[in-house]
Amino acid sequence: MSNLRLSIAIGDYDRNRPLIDGAVQIDGVDPVFMKLVPEEIFFRAFRHAEFDVCEASLSSFTVKTAQGTNPYVGVPAFLSRAFRHTGIFIRNDRGIARPEDLRGKRIGCPEYQLTACVWIRAMLEDDYGVKPSDVTWVRGGIEQAGRAEKISVALPAEIRLEQAPADRSLNQMLVDGDIDGFIGPRSPSSFDAGHPKVARLFPEPTAAASDYYQRTKIFPIMHVLGVRQSIVEQQPWLPAALLKAFEQSKALALAKLGDTSATKVTLPFIEEQLQAARELMGSDFWSYGVGPNRHVLDAFLKAHHRQGLSSRQLKVEELFHSSTLEAFKI
Repeated sequence: MSNLRLSIAIGDYDRNRPLIDGAVQIDGVDPVFMKLVPEEIFFRAFRHAEFDVCEASLSSFTVKTAQGTNPYVGVPAFLSRAFRHTGIFIRNDRGIARPEDLRGKRIGCPEYQLTACVWIRAMLEDDYGVKPSDVTWVRGGIEQAGRAEKISVALPAEIRLEQAPADRSLNQMLVDGDIDGFIGPRSPSSFDAGHPKVARLFPEPTAAASDYYQRTKIFPIMHVLGVRQSIVEQQPWLPAALLKAFEQSKALALAKLGDTSATKVTLPFIEEQLQAARELMGSDFWSYGVGPNRHVLDAFLKAHHRQGLSSRQLKVEELFHSSTLEAFKI
């Protein structure tokens, strides 16, 4: 009996690389890996369901699941996680010195339902009392004009959402002063280039994120793994096999990261940063599986519904295949 041949679209991260280079195998699967950037994966997955298995935006996955139109079933391998205190940018000439000063401002975002934006809005509301309705949101491409919202959503009436001009990017609007700030998963190029009027809201985002984690124990989840529903109906063993393999791949990547005889990342102070992460978050700081992440997923699903992006508040179990909710022990 031959293995199941599957297309698998994922990012080229250290935690995925043992799978991509063949050091870790997926039981019963002959994979065809495509290393793509998240924006391309998500657009092709949620517009056309092009892949058998793919990395998926947690927010888009939640929208489609709540709508009952998700072509994929989830696997709790959290391929991307990030504290998004680094993802809030401001014009430093608009009197914005603290998060509360965002009230009444015009803030750009690439897509309203983007996972990073959901987490940022949740943090602003929970920690600083700044509600989504306190801000005018301007939606558009970060660097390229005309970016479309990949999934249409019906927002609450109190949300003020404008479309950026068809010929303007959010980065250009930020440079020109047509918006007061920006939130998103990528830095605008004006910030990377050192524009004197563009700054981060949190001047010390690592300290702000560490404080956030100490208070909430939340390490925000950005991406999950999705496998096509129609395949799972025929191959019910597949979700658990995928979770097993992605767990093994991540474990191998972390073992290599901890071998500092020759660092595996082209960046100084890796040993110190790894130790700091373990001291703050424990040895399994990038955990997969529902068990250690239920509180994170619950917080996201609550915020997602509160922000009007899901018609009802989902339960965690609705996102993932039942076989991935438990594992055998020896």
